[in-house]
Amino acid sequence: MAEPAPPHRQPEENPRHGRLTARPAPPTALAAAGLASLTDPHGGQLAMVYAPEPVDGPPYRLVLLLHGAGGSARQGLDLLLPLADEHRLLLVAPQAESSTWDLIVEGFGPDVRRIDGLLATAFAGYPVDRVAVGGFSDGASYALSLGLTNGDLVDAVVAFSPGFAAPQVTHGRPRVFVSHGTDDPVLPVDMCSRRLVPRLHGLGYDVSYREFAGAHEVPADTRQEAVAWLDGRR
Repeated sequence: MAEPAPPHRQPEENPRHGRLTARPAPPTALAAAGLASLTDPHGGQLAMVYAPEPVDGPPYRLVLLLHGAGGSARQGLDLLLPLADEHRLLLVAPQAESSTWDLIVEGFGPDVRRIDGLLATAFAGYPVDRVAVGGFSDGASYALSLGLTNGDLVDAVVAFSPGFAAPQVTHGRPRVFVSHGTDDPVLPVDMCSRRLVPRLHGLGYDVSYREFAGAHEVPADTRQEAVAWLDGRR
């Protein structure tokens, strides 16, 4: 007897589904330490990168940092730049192709391809043994969505004041750190993290959640706690 309906198909896993293909590998040629701005052939900004000295030292933890709506690659980078040297963090901060990330505008696609290319470039130039993704506001929502989609690459997600998580497919079980201000007027905590965090717990994710007395911001001590958590000390 024929089945009453065709079997469900696994969604094709490509940039339209948020999937990243770049993977850490031994560098082909070491890139320079310090701060760099990456541009396209027309001079448009693709990303900012910061690599602590020395490049030929122990492998880095790469942290992909995503800015908020209307923000810049530099604002993404600045989320963890003051802590990068102490914790040997290789920071890669893309510039969204639009005013915010593709998923929030019309679905995964252009920004996933850009990020995949940036990661491939970073892996070719720097020794990397672990990868995390983090962001603020819309960037936090995108970090969660991209990180849960790519848990076979990303082992940790840092979400400062997220609004949601919307992966189409999931892989692995990355650890998750979420922070949110109790007086946030942009993404109210009751509507966002206080709903999101229990849902992630229910799905089996290891989530560390911190609320603070403040608005739509990332206090310095919250950044420090997030990086200590990345290091496994909290």
